Amino acid sequence: MNVRPIRVTVWNEYVCERTYEEVRAVYPEGIHAALAQVIRDQLGANAAVRTATLDQPEHGLPEEVLEATDVLIWWAHAAHDRIADAIADRVQQRVLRGMGLIALHSAPGAKVLQRLLGTTCAVRWREDGERELVWTVNPSPPIAAGLPHPLIIPKQEMYGEFFDIPEPEELVFISSYTGGEVFRSDCCFTRGRGRIFYFSPGHESYPVYYQPEIQRVLANATHWAANGGAVRRTLYMPENSAMGWFEP
Repeated sequence: MNVRPIRVTVWNEYVCERTYEEVRAVYPEGIHAALAQVIRDQLGANAAVRTATLDQPEHGLPEEVLEATDVLIWWAHAAHDRIADAIADRVQQRVLRGMGLIALHSAPGAKVLQRLLGTTCAVRWREDGERELVWTVNPSPPIAAGLPHPLIIPKQEMYGEFFDIPEPEELVFISSYTGGEVFRSDCCFTRGRGRIFYFSPGHESYPVYYQPEIQRVLANATHWAANGGAVRRTLYMPENSAMGWFEP
């Protein structure tokens, strides 16, 4: 059976990479380019991927792009206040109608996530390059498929509780840090027909998105998020892939 691929748009404000040399050294083509390549590599022909950035007209998210997007991956850090309210509202409405949203790292500061969850999404944080252990506390959801326990991130920014969000509908991972803090590092929600996955690892100064285990999380989450408003898909797997997939 021939089915269309999951249509993924990777959005990045693309500010830190062009401002700080230490960030550009880690992600020379931008975090959006690195994330897009992760999805292409992991999902193969089962995904069609485009990128969009803050400085494009309508922040790269005109209505026709969002209508042609099954999953929007959102990375932002330094320019939350530069997102036009009309664009944030547009993304919110598209999620309610069935688009999946994967909100990464500093996304608690984003208008889009705050609108969808209805809270400040405030977190405690400390940037010390600490080791993060990501513990799977609920192995049943397909997001956790194929991951080690714990998943070890050698250097990462600390995010800690209290995290001002509604009670997650599913909590798959909890992180602990060298300093003793813990954090709900993965939170799953539904809003309208859309699925939302928040995942905290991924500070711009550390090569977190190059880790195979993190790439696996992103691939699992993309397929999970796509199946909120989309039809069931027969999955294509490249011959050299060792990954298994679920069919919800």
